[in-house]
Amino acid sequence: MQDAVSTTISGMTCMSCVGKVENSLASLEGASNISVDLNSGTASMQGVTRDVMEQTIISLGYGIGNEGTKIEKSEFNWNDRSVWKQSAHNTKWCLIGCSIGDLGTIAYFQFIWTDSGWSTMAIMMLAIMNGLLTSIALETVILLKQLPFKDSLRTAMGMSFISMVAMEAAMNLTDVVLTGGAMLTPYAIPPMLIAGFLTPWPYNYWRLKKYGFSCH
Repeated sequence: MQDAVSTTISGMTCMSCVGKVENSLASLEGASNISVDLNSGTASMQGVTRDVMEQTIISLGYGIGNEGTKIEKSEFNWNDRSVWKQSAHNTKWCLIGCSIGDLGTIAYFQFIWTDSGWSTMAIMMLAIMNGLLTSIALETVILLKQLPFKDSLRTAMGMSFISMVAMEAAMNLTDVVLTGGAMLTPYAIPPMLIAGFLTPWPYNYWRLKKYGFSCH
């Protein structure tokens, strides 16, 4: 059997990154005994040459050894269009997940359980909690394409709590300002979604640019 080859990877930040590397290496003809470790930033395998292995990793956007990655952590600025685009993509998926639980909860009290007696604050708090849960659930489903369920759930739960809470707070505050309560109206929903997207977007850019945390 061909000897194992190994290399050092720069740019991996979470288990989703590990999954991407493992899946790409596993797709190589003859690949076997693949091991990718996040803590040490190393990968090893058998069945292919080191050159093929490293080129595959580089094609994913990661670096080899001390090479640079797509996102430089040492030089922060607000002018990186590629990071704005990626952070917008990340924020979009978070918004979709949060909106399912948040708007669904408000709609339930508005159209189904109309005589609940719950206060606006109580409904909003429940909407925020449900929005966080559905966002985590959606992220888990997305990550299942790359990772086992346990790792997908852990990665989804580890994504930015600050971003999700800011999004939920912005959406519900906008709703209260426009409607005076926990209500969904045709004129209120678009501003709610816009506020929910724009509020955490700069934070997501900063987090992605400075620390490389993404994995969507």
